[in-house]
Amino acid sequence: MEFLIDVIGEAAEFLRDSAGELGAVVGLTLLVGGIATAVAVALGVPLGITLGLGRFRGRKVILTLVNVGMGIPPVLVGLIVLLLLWSDGPFGSLDILFTPAAMVVVQILLALPIAAGVTAGAVSSLSRDAVEQIAALRLGVVRRGVLVARETWPGITAAVAASFGRVVSEVGAVLIVGGNIKGETRVLTTAIVQEARQARFGAALALGVVLLIIAFVITGSLTWLQSRERADA
Repeated sequence: MEFLIDVIGEAAEFLRDSAGELGAVVGLTLLVGGIATAVAVALGVPLGITLGLGRFRGRKVILTLVNVGMGIPPVLVGLIVLLLLWSDGPFGSLDILFTPAAMVVVQILLALPIAAGVTAGAVSSLSRDAVEQIAALRLGVVRRGVLVARETWPGITAAVAASFGRVVSEVGAVLIVGGNIKGETRVLTTAIVQEARQARFGAALALGVVLLIIAFVITGSLTWLQSRERADA
């Protein structure tokens, strides 16, 4: 018990004395995670709507790939991206390995299947009458997609929340392609690993609390929007 009390005290000291360093880590976490989530949602939601509504050749194959992507180990994605971005790899000329850009890329790949899969599930739950009514309007692809998105807004909000949760909690892939370089590619999850490895448990706990607060505020806000939309429906 005394050990835990000491760790909590060290966590409080870390929060008090490391505001500048902590701010940089939190800022990079939000920047990388925010960009990755936005891109993944922008690509994944339209794909999910298409998969949820469409009946086209290859749909089952794409759905299978999406479902596999939702459960693929992050470290494997990180390894693949590492090989692609390595100096001798196909995209080595981009010279973005061990930079925030590489971290964004790997997080997009992790979040995209979740955004698409959750959206597809929400669209598939639309009643048959609703689908027939939308089809009868003979709208263009974009306008039909917007209409479907409005009808399934709670589900799409869940897709956004799940995508953000995936990227903000991920450590293995971003550690592989980012390198956890202090002041450059260190985010909250990799910082927690670093501090825990060096037995600085108070600092690790403090970083974990900050990460938990961020996740709670953002996903909680999205959940509130989702609940409000359902109540208004």
